[in-house]
Amino acid sequence: MPPKLQLPPFMTSLSAKLLILTAMFVLLAEILIFAPSIGRFRLVYLQEHLADAHLAILALDATDDMMVGEDLEKELLSHVNALSVVLKRPGQGKLMLMNGADVEVDATYDLREESFFGLIKDAFVVLAQSRHRILRVIGPSPKNKDVLVEVVMSEAPLRMDMFDYSWRILALSLGIALMTAALVFLSLHRLLVQPLRRITRNMITFREAPEDVTGVIKPSKRMDEIGVAERELSSMQGSLQESLGQKTRLAAIGTAAAKINHDLRNGLATARLISDRLNRSEDPEVREVAPVLLSAIDRAVHICGQMLNFSKEGKPQLDIMEFDLHELTGEVADTIDVAESVDLTVCNYIPPGTYVSGDREQLYRVFENLARNAEQAGASTVDIRLQKEIDCFIVSIADDGSGIPPEIRNNLFKPFKGSTRKDGSGLGLAITRDLMRAHGGDIWLDTSELGGACFCLELPIRQGVTDEKFELFG
Repeated sequence: MPPKLQLPPFMTSLSAKLLILTAMFVLLAEILIFAPSIGRFRLVYLQEHLADAHLAILALDATDDMMVGEDLEKELLSHVNALSVVLKRPGQGKLMLMNGADVEVDATYDLREESFFGLIKDAFVVLAQSRHRILRVIGPSPKNKDVLVEVVMSEAPLRMDMFDYSWRILALSLGIALMTAALVFLSLHRLLVQPLRRITRNMITFREAPEDVTGVIKPSKRMDEIGVAERELSSMQGSLQESLGQKTRLAAIGTAAAKINHDLRNGLATARLISDRLNRSEDPEVREVAPVLLSAIDRAVHICGQMLNFSKEGKPQLDIMEFDLHELTGEVADTIDVAESVDLTVCNYIPPGTYVSGDREQLYRVFENLARNAEQAGASTVDIRLQKEIDCFIVSIADDGSGIPPEIRNNLFKPFKGSTRKDGSGLGLAITRDLMRAHGGDIWLDTSELGGACFCLELPIRQGVTDEKFELFG
């Protein structure tokens, strides 16, 4: 017995993977959002400093000589957090506020030339710096687009504010990621993971006891893919249980046939002895019927053995030989004709000398079974015709009976399902199909010109049959 399967623990389950992937994807989305956000933060920071510098330098307009004292100048620059400020207005001179000491500028940024990706690059350059840099920032004043402001400033306060902003974004991103992951996890766990675990658990239970009717999954009323999967699984399990039941019954048939085969053969042997005496009778009618009776008894003995073969697994065992198909179908017609309880005329249109290669007894069973099915369907005439193809013969057996009901056509060749009679076993056509496929051919239902059913048999042309035997079809 195979080991009992168990669902995986939470850490290796689909739920855990779903939770981790959701959090990772949300964090990735936040990172993609953070890049332009930090670039925008730096741009706004610099623009605000340009606006503050513009307001600070306007204090020079209140003086007559456009100059202020050294202490006031330092105080104004301190409020702006700048080392120097230069204001350029159209048609006017420059206004300047300077700390007095010359400083070396490490980098110059002109906000008029910044681009989307340039802002992102410059922002990450600031975050990656480990030394104190002096920046020159040039751009139009947010207060007046015609005024150009130039500010020399330290980068350290900017970097500190950017780090503070980044930590806030990180904390917010983690919170959003965890909350989103939890909501997505709970939703998908309920909509997807739980139904999948239920289906998986049912499959494990069903595998351990497929004959148990209670093991068939009960599909939900969902109309999505999960609902379709549940309904298909339920249908598949039902079909499998039905097939297992059929195999069990076939196994029982095989066991029963094996037990009664010996006794039945003894009874048939006695019947054959009596038939031999009938064959020596002086009555012409009895002597005419006796060979048919002997042939029927021999076939009954043969069928006893074939019943055992059918209940076993694998293809039927064939005794391949060459024989005249016309003679075979003629024997079928004679057997049907001498039966007093059967009112059926079998018209054999297969030309004499039509040699085929196959198991003669098995093919006799095929033709006789189809002829008797036609008689049971109310047919009075059966036509057996032959058509030669490039690599096979197509034998059609058409009748004028009631035909095949549409509701059983899909199950026509399935064991226990293809019977057209209430008391039928449904094995006849299933055995016929197995025999034809064992010969390398097949059987299918076609349209009958007589108005009833028409079964077509395909018999491959084997290399052992010479071309001279087909001259009648040239």
